[in-house]
Amino acid sequence: MARAIWTGSVSFGLVNVPVGLFSATEDHDVHFHQFEKGTSSRVRNQRVNEDTGDEVAYQDVVKGAELEDGGYVMLTQEELESVEPGRSRTIDISDFVDAAEIDPIHFQKSYYLAPTDDAAKKAYTLLLKAMEKAQRIGVATFVMRGKQYLAAIRPQDKVLVLETMFFADEVRDPAKELDQLPTRTQVSKKDLDMAVKLITSLTTPWKPRNYRDTYTERVQQLIDAKKKKREVVLPEEAEETAGKVVDLLSALQASVDRAKGHKPGNAHTVAKLETRKAGDPGSESGGKKSTAKKTAKKTAKKSATKKTAAKKSATKKASAKKTAAKKSAAKKTASRRKAS
Repeated sequence: MARAIWTGSVSFGLVNVPVGLFSATEDHDVHFHQFEKGTSSRVRNQRVNEDTGDEVAYQDVVKGAELEDGGYVMLTQEELESVEPGRSRTIDISDFVDAAEIDPIHFQKSYYLAPTDDAAKKAYTLLLKAMEKAQRIGVATFVMRGKQYLAAIRPQDKVLVLETMFFADEVRDPAKELDQLPTRTQVSKKDLDMAVKLITSLTTPWKPRNYRDTYTERVQQLIDAKKKKREVVLPEEAEETAGKVVDLLSALQASVDRAKGHKPGNAHTVAKLETRKAGDPGSESGGKKSTAKKTAKKTAKKSATKKTAAKKSATKKASAKKTAAKKSAAKKTASRRKAS
């Protein structure tokens, strides 16, 4: 069983619900160590004085806040602790809001809230069912590990989910950050209707299992292949055959036509990772030779095609000349007969 990373209570009004906080998500990324190339020696990070080059012990490191003029204000750990929010074991719900009113950009990380014991289950279930019926989520603040958090609490699948949130001043204003906002750009009704049609054709029910981290899966396949002394067969680059789309409407129409066989999710778009035994013909330099041969064959085919086309063209020209000569001779004969 998972262990709670924080325990306390959720309060709404005068009701307190003892709860534990559990991580709702986990990281499945493949994590790597660093090594010096050509060796099995790990590379370690060190705290180094940039002026002297000497390593600095952890206990001798202090924190400094950079000022606008380039200077620094040094702060000790004791000074930082003096301004930390007081220790609190309460998630205080101050308001209930409609979930649709909160832009997802404010959400940071998800946690499960669970009752700490049997005595807390009744109050927990009451809060859960009341929020489901009212179709509202609670906005709260709480302190965890010396930091104050803004949070949204919502019901989901018979459990309360707490989302830590960014405060308003932590969300950047796009009008101030982005130079290329299309504030005055106009689109035609035909383009808009076609774009809506494309969105409709790609619309499917939300099923999280349709979407996978295919990159991490392929990295793991690569690791397994290397473990078995195999190497990856690099795919050949596909030749460009399609012409460039001339305008936006054509691109939209082509996209709508392509979406007729749409399958939800992203897994079906990933090519299978092909491997072979290390040292097999076609690997490394052999692979380059094989690629060179294929390129040579393609070039030879193109050259042969050009030669054939040239022969046909020459034959057509010779035939045309003969035909013209015959016509000219016939005209001269006819002219002589008339004259006689």
